[in-house]
Amino acid sequence: MEKFFGLKESGTSFGTELIAGVTTFFAMSYIIFVNPAILAQTGIPWGAVFLATILAAVAATLFMGLYANVPYALAPGMGLNAFFTYTVVFALGFTWQEALAMVFVCGIINILITISSFRKQIIISIPKYLHNGISGGIGIFIAYTGLKNGGLLEFTFDPGTYDILESGTVIGSSAGVPALVNFTSAGSILTLIGLAITVVLLIKNVKGAIIIGILATTVIGIPMGVVDLSSLGGGSSVGQAFEELGSVMGVALGKEGLISLFSDPDRYLLVFMTVFAFSLSDTFDTIGTFIGTGRQSGIFTQEDEDLMMESGRGFKSKMDRALFADSIGTSVGAILGTSNTTTFVESAAGIGAGGRTGLASVVVAVLFLLSIFLAPLAGLVPAQATAPALIIVGVMMISSFKDIDWLDLEVAIPTFFSSIFMGLTYSISYGIAAGFIFHCLIKLALGKKDELHPILIVSTVLFIVNFVLMAII
Repeated sequence: MEKFFGLKESGTSFGTELIAGVTTFFAMSYIIFVNPAILAQTGIPWGAVFLATILAAVAATLFMGLYANVPYALAPGMGLNAFFTYTVVFALGFTWQEALAMVFVCGIINILITISSFRKQIIISIPKYLHNGISGGIGIFIAYTGLKNGGLLEFTFDPGTYDILESGTVIGSSAGVPALVNFTSAGSILTLIGLAITVVLLIKNVKGAIIIGILATTVIGIPMGVVDLSSLGGGSSVGQAFEELGSVMGVALGKEGLISLFSDPDRYLLVFMTVFAFSLSDTFDTIGTFIGTGRQSGIFTQEDEDLMMESGRGFKSKMDRALFADSIGTSVGAILGTSNTTTFVESAAGIGAGGRTGLASVVVAVLFLLSIFLAPLAGLVPAQATAPALIIVGVMMISSFKDIDWLDLEVAIPTFFSSIFMGLTYSISYGIAAGFIFHCLIKLALGKKDELHPILIVSTVLFIVNFVLMAII
């Protein structure tokens, strides 16, 4: 194990990787329940999505750990599952089988652009200062996620400034005003308690501070009524879930999936636009996560980055292999019966706990597999217990802002928009888009078009096209 994962070489140990894996799992285990809740609205059986979510996470994360040897975990992504349900199925009128077929096609596209080295060329084309901006922006994104999940924020909307969809989802305008909650709920108070515990443990350099904070907060949440012990006996049976999975697995490739999707020539343009939106968001979410967490932590070393730049095609560097592992996940997930499987930004929680190798990913995969039978137990950990971990990890990642020359507006403006959009739009890819667009705009305005990398120009144009298509559909 030491030799396979190179633990000593990476400055870590079995115990540290174990703690990191457990930390990442608890930080992202909510997806086991949230993903079925969202996708089941389209008509996919809840039990099938439940198992598809877990199995997709197991397969993709295990491949990431064993093949790329990096501590990243994958699962069906938030945002992408909402796009699948509320836009592709509800708004555009595709069936869930056709939507799964689109996800499969998106996965194939991701594999092709990874094999062709286009994905890593995008990373190479991004200026160093934007790498730092993306890292800090993901810190804002993660911290904001923690504040939101912990129930510390509330939003006020005036009458007429929001719409309620048939599904019950509320879409508010920019008139919504964020504010701190008044701390009358047990959940928000528990988040504060957990945050205080985690901060004290970290300041005192207690080993495993983040996972200890999560577990301690969960225990405290029991007498506070936040942790519901009655859920231990609930839920569908595992046998029933496997029966439902059998009726969904492979549907994306069949008559109701791919064949139906391309049976009507009048829909080809709409299908193309939708797959394009899926693929663009998936690609840049992953790139942003790797850039934001890998460089600062040393997972992707300068030597590894140099190897990636020199190797051309192929998978010689860790980054090459990690990008390929991520690209495999989406197609596998679609065949199983779930939306885009992608690298989770919550992996940063495990990296913050010391995870540096694929052993941490293997631990996450094993815990996901066990959760098939222990899902109620994993479900006992409330969002308020993992929220403090995300906030603290966000604080750690924002430190990359120190390497940015904020007095140089040519650097500061793209960096600001990249990082702030990433957090406030709740999207890594939109933050990257903002940074790219302002970077190109400023270079063109200053007559420095020769400093623009062709790949970055192409990526920026694709983002702009995507926004135009979003406005059309």
